[in-house]
Amino acid sequence: MQITELTPAERRVLEAFPRGAGVDFRASGDEDPRTGASWGPDRTVRAEVLRALLLEGPAEPGQIAGLKLKGARITGKLHLKYGTVEHPVQLRACWFDRRPNLHGAQLRDLKLSDSVLPGLTAGALSVDGSLRINCCRFTGPVRLAGAQIARSLFLNGARLGTTEPAGADPAASRPGAGQDDLGPDEYDDPGEPILQLNHAVVGSDIWAAGLVAHGGIRLNGASVEGLVNLEDAELSAPGATALHAETLAVGTDVRAKRLRAEGRVNLSGARIPRQLDLAYARLATPDGQALRATSCVIGELWLREAVPVRGTVNLRRAQIDLLHVPPSVWPGTVRLDGLTYRVLAPHLPAAERLPLLEREAGGYVPFAYEQLTAAYRTVGDEAAARTVQLAKLRRRRRTLPRYARIWGHLQDATVGYGFRPMRAAGWLLALLVTGALAFGLRPPAPLKADEAPQFNAVFYTLDLLLPIIGFGQESAFAPRGGYQWLSYVLIVTGWVLATTTAAGVSRSLRRQ
Repeated sequence: MQITELTPAERRVLEAFPRGAGVDFRASGDEDPRTGASWGPDRTVRAEVLRALLLEGPAEPGQIAGLKLKGARITGKLHLKYGTVEHPVQLRACWFDRRPNLHGAQLRDLKLSDSVLPGLTAGALSVDGSLRINCCRFTGPVRLAGAQIARSLFLNGARLGTTEPAGADPAASRPGAGQDDLGPDEYDDPGEPILQLNHAVVGSDIWAAGLVAHGGIRLNGASVEGLVNLEDAELSAPGATALHAETLAVGTDVRAKRLRAEGRVNLSGARIPRQLDLAYARLATPDGQALRATSCVIGELWLREAVPVRGTVNLRRAQIDLLHVPPSVWPGTVRLDGLTYRVLAPHLPAAERLPLLEREAGGYVPFAYEQLTAAYRTVGDEAAARTVQLAKLRRRRRTLPRYARIWGHLQDATVGYGFRPMRAAGWLLALLVTGALAFGLRPPAPLKADEAPQFNAVFYTLDLLLPIIGFGQESAFAPRGGYQWLSYVLIVTGWVLATTTAAGVSRSLRRQ
């Protein structure tokens, strides 16, 4: 394409391109590109000129051609759909009045940092190097679905979906404002995510520290060889999904310290081999699920010192090696059926962990108690494991018919379902002392005076209490009146203690 009738600003760009030299139109290094709508002709460059340079621009012998602009006002639509650009592209601190279309394009390297754009259409984009959009301001969606980025994607400090700043011309800053040739890529669906990276492939990392997004972020099916960094990010999608990352696969970590998400964080089916770090985070979806990580595989999930979650946490069928969530962080409703983990941190008494299992939305879930028991046994805390098992049986008792609860209450009161065996010894000692004192003060009359052994109140009481062992006292003496009723009580209580103890021992042996 032959470029004619160039403006002085465009002539500067054309002269610098063959040598890969930079052109800086800024009056100062700290100039705010959000005021770009008011920039004059001396720093205005048409998008068609840039397109011609990128696709057919000359290269000076011995030099590496490249487009390097700072502080330019780019008018018209930069249309590189399915194009191949062999030169590095740097358009820093620029202001675009139309949304660039890079769908299916192949680029060596692309840098748009600090620029202001009405959006970006770059689905299926292929970048041999890195894509840098640090500190950019996008008023419309950034479409990178299916993009392939060989190295890293940088979104640090970017603001997505923000409104125009004071002093800007609203008519000029709207995508395609005043144009008659709007393409379908320049019309926005009000419900579409503001950042679309679904099924993208990133060869290294995604850096999005300090990202501010007014609208959802979609990472469904994305593959990231390194880490995803969302530290200090602010995601706002009230009543919707703020971060949609189902089946996301990362090579190392998802770092999201101090993340603030108003809207659902959905990580269902994600694969995060090392850490999902949500320390100091604020997750809020008061009327729905604030965190959904069902069927995912995570090395370590951290919610250390996070603000108490507002909304439901759903971790059903997730597999986590280390779960570091203080009890105070969990919300009032959880879904934990099928959640497996190996270690809990910080290590706390069972009494501080058990209330969480009462918040299960599905009611009594036996597996949740078994998993907590296994976690305590993994660290060698057998006493806490027994406490959890006892709590499980008590919770199960509440699900039984009223008549079936009686036997459970007896087992609980006497031997704690076998987890408190010393309780049976205490009952036995108390009944033994009671019987020995009562019968010692008023010994029962012998049935046959000439054949009866010498009366012993202690062994007589033991004879009544122990259903199998006999000392020859019970059959030789016959109490009367109230003492006869006392003997009946001791006999019945002895049988109950023996039966519940046997049931508890049997349950313990089955666990072993």
